[in-house]
Amino acid sequence: MGDPGDARRTPPFELPEFYVPYPARLNPNLARARGHSKAWAYEMDMIDVPQHGTVIWSADDFDAHDYALLCAYTHPDATGPDLDLVTDWYVWVFYFDDHFLELYKRTRDTAGARDYLDRLRAFMPVTGEITETPDNPVERGLADLWARTVPARSPDWRRRFANSTANLLDESLWELANISADRIANPVEYIEMRRKVGGAPWSANLVEHAAGAEVPAEIAATRPMQVLRDTFADSVHLRNDLFSYQREVEDEGELSNSVLVFERFLGCDTQTAANLVNDLMTSRLHQFEHTTFTELPPLFEERGVHPRARADVLAYVKGLQDWQSGGHEWHLRSSRYMKGGSPAAAGVLDGPAGLGTSGARIVSSLVSTAPRRLSSFTHIPYQVVGQTRLPDFYMPFATRRSPRLDVSRRHVVAWARRIGMLDPVPGIWNEHKIRAFDFALCSAGIHPDATADQLNLTTDWLAWGTYGDDYYPVIFGRTRDLVGAKACTRRLSEFMPVEPTDIPLSVVPVPGNALERGLADLWARTAGPMTVSARRVFRGAIEKMVDSWSWELANQFQNRVPDPIDYIEMRRRTFGSDLTMSLARLARMAHVPTLPPEIFRTRPIRALENAAADYACLLNDIFSYQKEIQFEGEIHNCVLVIQRFLDRDREGAVAVVNDLMTARLRQFEHIVSSELPVLFDSFALDADARGALCGYVTELQNWLAGILRWHQGTRRYEESELRRHGAAGTPPFGGPTGLGTAAARLRA
Repeated sequence: MGDPGDARRTPPFELPEFYVPYPARLNPNLARARGHSKAWAYEMDMIDVPQHGTVIWSADDFDAHDYALLCAYTHPDATGPDLDLVTDWYVWVFYFDDHFLELYKRTRDTAGARDYLDRLRAFMPVTGEITETPDNPVERGLADLWARTVPARSPDWRRRFANSTANLLDESLWELANISADRIANPVEYIEMRRKVGGAPWSANLVEHAAGAEVPAEIAATRPMQVLRDTFADSVHLRNDLFSYQREVEDEGELSNSVLVFERFLGCDTQTAANLVNDLMTSRLHQFEHTTFTELPPLFEERGVHPRARADVLAYVKGLQDWQSGGHEWHLRSSRYMKGGSPAAAGVLDGPAGLGTSGARIVSSLVSTAPRRLSSFTHIPYQVVGQTRLPDFYMPFATRRSPRLDVSRRHVVAWARRIGMLDPVPGIWNEHKIRAFDFALCSAGIHPDATADQLNLTTDWLAWGTYGDDYYPVIFGRTRDLVGAKACTRRLSEFMPVEPTDIPLSVVPVPGNALERGLADLWARTAGPMTVSARRVFRGAIEKMVDSWSWELANQFQNRVPDPIDYIEMRRRTFGSDLTMSLARLARMAHVPTLPPEIFRTRPIRALENAAADYACLLNDIFSYQKEIQFEGEIHNCVLVIQRFLDRDREGAVAVVNDLMTARLRQFEHIVSSELPVLFDSFALDADARGALCGYVTELQNWLAGILRWHQGTRRYEESELRRHGAAGTPPFGGPTGLGTAAARLRA
C-alpha cells in the first residue's frame, strides 16, 4: 500500500457540503461480519502473506479499513449470512485493487497485468463449474465467492454480474495505460470508464443480491433502469474521488480521479475542481430521484410489470439509496482515506460526530443543494440571444466530396415530395426548407466514394431523421401529448420487420403519414440485404433515436434543463449517431465476413464511436444555439447545459464546449494510434480484417469532416432562414401566454 505521508501536512482542499438526503443506518450484524470477514481474509492469504515479496495488507491495515463497517452501513437490512457474504466480496475487491496496484501499476508491467486478468475469467463462469486451480489470494477469493453467490441467482443476473465483474477487472488496464503514458482522461471519457473500473455497477448487482430483489430481465436494459444504475455509480465514484484525492493523486501518483480531471480540463485550482465534482455528484443524485419518480411509474405501466416485480424494483432503488448514505458515512470513518490531515478531516466533521448522527446533516445538505435543483427548472424560453460567434474548430481530417452531390440534391427533394414531407398539412417542411437544409451536402462528405444509390440512400436517411426530429415537437409538443408521442414511436417499429416470422409483410400496417411512409420506404431499401441479426441491430439504433425524442418532450414539458451527463449520453441518440454508424459497421461486416462481430462491442471501438459522436453532437449544439434557444424555446443544447452547470455566459460556455469537442477528437486520435494496434493483436486479426477496421476508422473520419462541412454550408441555422420561417405560427412548445408575457416573444 502507498505511504500516506506526513499526516500533518496541509490538505489539498476542504470537502464541500455533500447532498445526503437520507440518514445512514447501521446493520445490527456488524460485529459478526467483522469477525467473519477477517477470518475469511486470513483463509484466503490476504493478510500478512507476501505477494512477490510485498505484503499487501497487514492485520492493522485490514482492521483500519473496516470493510465490514462499509457493508453494515450500505446494506443495513441484510441478514447476518448475507452481510457476511457481501462483506467478503468487498474485502476481495479492495484487495484486488491494492494487489494490482503493487504488482502491476507501480511496476508498469502491462504484459503481466494482461495475463493476470485473463486468468481471472476462469473463476467466474456464467454456467458450469470452476475447473482451474487458484494460485493467489485474488483467484482464491473469487473462486470461493462465486461458488457461494451465483447458485441462488437467475441466469440473467449471473450474466450481468459476470459482465460488471469483468469490467472492473479488465479496465484496470486502461488505468495502467494512462499511468504509463502520463495521460489524463477528458471528463466524458473519465465518467464512462470510471463506471467500469470503479465497480459501482458491480455494487448495484450485489444490492440486488442482498435485498433479494432482482431487476426483472424484461426491463433491465431500459433507459430508466440504466439511468438508475449509472447515476448511482457516478455518485459513488465521484464521492470516492473527493475523499481519495490525497491518497491516490498525491501519494500513489494515480491519474484516474475526477478532481484531477476537472483541474486539468478547466485549468482551475484544486478547491474549485473539488466543488465542481461535488456539484456534478449532486446533479447525478437529483437525476436518480427524478428518474425514480417520473420514469419508473410509466415504465411499469407500459411494460405491464407484475406487482411483485415492481416491489422488487422499488426495493432495489431503496437499496441503492441506502448504499449512497452508508457509503458516505464509511468514507468519513475508514482510515483507508482518512489520514488525519486528509481533506476529509476538514469541513464535514465540524458537526456532530459518531454513530447515529448522520441525520443531523440532512437539513444542511438539503439547504445547500436546493439552488442547484431549482435552477434546472427556471430557464426562460425564447430569449433573444442573437448569432453565436463560432470558435476555431479542431478538425485534423480532410474533407472530400462525392461527385454525385448535385444528383443527390435533386433526388432528395423528389423523394421528400413523394413521401409527403412537403405537404402543407401538417406543414413541417416545404420545398424551400429542404433545399436550404441541403442534406445531400452532408452525405456527399460522409460518403465521398458512395455509388449513386448508396449516396441517395444516405441522403434520404438524413432527411428522414431530421424530419422526425422536427415532427415530434410540432405534432406532440404543442399539445403536450407525450402519450401520443410514445404511441407514434411504438408504431414506427412495426415498419421495420426483422424476419418474416417476426412481422409478416402482410400484416405490416399501411403508413398513415410522411414519417411512417419514409421509414417504410427506407427500411425496404436498406434492410433487404442484411442478415437477421444485422437487421435487429439496425432497428435497435433507429428505435433508440426515435425513443429519445420522447425523452426530449418530457423534459420540455417540465422545463427541465438536463443533467450534464444525462444530456451527453442522450444527445448521441437524439442526433442519430448510432443510426449512421450502424450503416458503416454493417457495411464493413458485409465486406469482411470473418471480422468477429464482438470486436464492435470492445471498449476501444465503442470509445472511438462515442468520441466521434460527441464531437458531432456538440458541434451541432454550437451551430444551432440561436435556432433552438431563441426561435424554438428548446432546452436541449450543451451550451445551455454548460451555462447552467458552470454559471458561464454564452461565450464562456461555447469555449468549454469547443474544448470538450477538441478533447474528444484528440481521444479519437489516441485510440487509433495507441489502442487499435493492441486490439488487432488481442483478436489475432489477419490483414483483411485489419484493413476492414482501418477502413471503418476512415469512414468515421469522413463522417466527422463531412458533418463539419455540412454545418458550414447548410442554411438550416442561418438567422435569415430562421426569421423566414420561425416567426410565423405558434412555437413548437407554445410559450408563455396571458398578460405581461409579450416580452418573452420579442425578436431582436
